[in-house]
Amino acid sequence: MELRMPAELASGYRSRSQQARVVTEAWGRRELFCANCESRFLEPTPNNSQAVDLVCPRCAALFQLKAKGSRIGRIIDDGAYTAMLAAVREDRTPNLVLMRYDWPAWSVVDLVLIPHFAFPESAIVRRKPLAPTARRAGWVGCNIDLNHIAPEAQIPVVTASKPSPPAQVRARYNRLKPLREIKAIHRGWTLDVLNILRHLGRPEFTNEEVYAFDRALEALHPGNRHIRPKIRQQLQILRDSGLLLHIGNGRWSLV
Repeated sequence: MELRMPAELASGYRSRSQQARVVTEAWGRRELFCANCESRFLEPTPNNSQAVDLVCPRCAALFQLKAKGSRIGRIIDDGAYTAMLAAVREDRTPNLVLMRYDWPAWSVVDLVLIPHFAFPESAIVRRKPLAPTARRAGWVGCNIDLNHIAPEAQIPVVTASKPSPPAQVRARYNRLKPLREIKAIHRGWTLDVLNILRHLGRPEFTNEEVYAFDRALEALHPGNRHIRPKIRQQLQILRDSGLLLHIGNGRWSLV
């Protein structure tokens, strides 16, 4: 993977944001590969395709590229809140590629891939409506909170200007594919529990240790009043998906 971007394309634009859009998108078309299959390149989507920049010519997987000249933080700006929430619920989100580039060198520093099936509703945070004086008064946007996305679903493609082998990226993506088989309407629970397990910070844990987060899960899913049975159900789903191993007597191990 060549990390230097086609900086010459920036010369035709005055705005820094326009320069970044043109240069990063051109780099993505040239260098990004599909994590869902063995395709070595992606193709651009038609102009004005909302929230989608690239598509795999082999498996039709969709990708959205978001680039910035500073570090990738916890909060990622996104589009309209209702549209993003509907996309998550209807399983229409693209794979998200987050890029940090060095400017003015126009070189990729960090690149993170989040699979399209790894977004729980809890990660979509509503922003305040735009002020009445704004051009789009009343419009409500959203942010993506990466703290609500399980760490293994934030797949490093480039780290500190060092690319990961495509085979390694695909292996990590494929490892999570069983989550894709869970219906989108139920998947949020599974992803939220998985995220809690990863933040426990140890490979083995008990039911009781997960129950300690019952209030946090109740806040995320206020419509469910049977939190502990739901937690046990999600642990079993994660076991069946190959992401957990049941040791016995209410003890579990992360695979």
